[in-house]
Amino acid sequence: MATPAHHPQTLAERLIVRTIEWTWLLWLVGGLYIAGPVLGWVLAAMVATSLYLGRSDITVIPRPVLVWLGSMAVMLIILWIGHFNFDLGPAKTLKSSIGWAKGWALIALFPLAGAMLAVRPEVIYRAVCRLGLVTLILLPIFLFAPSLGLPERLWVSPLKIVGGAGTEYFAAQLFTIEPGIGRVRWQFFAPWSPAAGMMGVIYAYLAAKERNLFWKTIGITAGVALAILSQSRVAYIALIMVAPMVWTAARLNRGYLWMAAAPAMLALGFFGPALLELIDSFVAEFYAARADSSRVRAALGRIAIDRWQNEAYWFGHGIVENGPHLVEYMPIGSHHSWYGLLFVKGLTGAIALAVPLTFTAIYLALRSSSNKMARLGLAMVIFLILYSMSENLEMLAYLYWPALIMIGIAFRPICERAAING
Repeated sequence: MATPAHHPQTLAERLIVRTIEWTWLLWLVGGLYIAGPVLGWVLAAMVATSLYLGRSDITVIPRPVLVWLGSMAVMLIILWIGHFNFDLGPAKTLKSSIGWAKGWALIALFPLAGAMLAVRPEVIYRAVCRLGLVTLILLPIFLFAPSLGLPERLWVSPLKIVGGAGTEYFAAQLFTIEPGIGRVRWQFFAPWSPAAGMMGVIYAYLAAKERNLFWKTIGITAGVALAILSQSRVAYIALIMVAPMVWTAARLNRGYLWMAAAPAMLALGFFGPALLELIDSFVAEFYAARADSSRVRAALGRIAIDRWQNEAYWFGHGIVENGPHLVEYMPIGSHHSWYGLLFVKGLTGAIALAVPLTFTAIYLALRSSSNKMARLGLAMVIFLILYSMSENLEMLAYLYWPALIMIGIAFRPICERAAING
């Protein structure tokens, strides 16, 4: 009897599937922040072992993966230079290097694992849908927790000592009350609400690739619920924009699309001013929807840019610093990967992220017209680009790593991917 396509067959598949399916249990015990980095480095060790022993299904590391590996290695070197320039000492340098291993390094290691190990996308689709079922079962507890008088935070795991990050990464939080507004928001298994929205849109998109209608419905429903209930504005935009963007990229070589674009551009010339007013109105409403948050984000960005330009242009300050009372003492450059990179790692750090993101987007876009996995990988890259404008990508890599795995799978040569998939 043939093994079902969604059933894990290899060690790598079992590790990936179990980590996804155990998300809620890991959240409860405060282990999510630890599980992601451990999984990333274990999978990387499996790749290295397979290559050394000559047992790898793919014998040559795809070029985009090499770009990611090289760029993230450069991140570490830039970090050391920044620490040296500001004489931060060996203790802080070691701590920041460990932080690199739990953040930036994962953004390269998971695509490496997806490209080089025998991991089928079908098992990830089903695992995400199974996680969605558990999410829908638990959802009423989160929704009714405020009215039932349950505490906002259940507890903070003692594993925080091992992780070394902020309390929010290890807290079992049922809900939060937004300061100044009194509105209830949910972050579910993420450290904050926008991150939950990010995971919701990624999981909804992955679940949409599931073939079984029951599981597909469950997975999409759960993902969309996470995105909507997070009340994240970026999540709403991602739900609407990413699919059309991928569809367009996959058809740029089609003549009829360019023919249809001609009258559209003509119409744009006539209705351009009205469209610009509509866009301005949308942007104003977008920022007004959470005015305090927008104000703090903008101030954090201004401080990051000013101090980057005047104090550490090329290699940054080396470490994150908290801002003044104006920004509620939040870390300078937080809520934005590019501002954070410029402040901590300078212009070279921003380039080290921009190069692999741009290369990957172009690489997958060129292959998206004839390759379904390239289209899925492109969608995941667009998610990363979009969220780089509102989140620090390295801080959430421990959560969105399934998207990085899918990007790696999309890098595989078509013939070798077919051989792995059987």
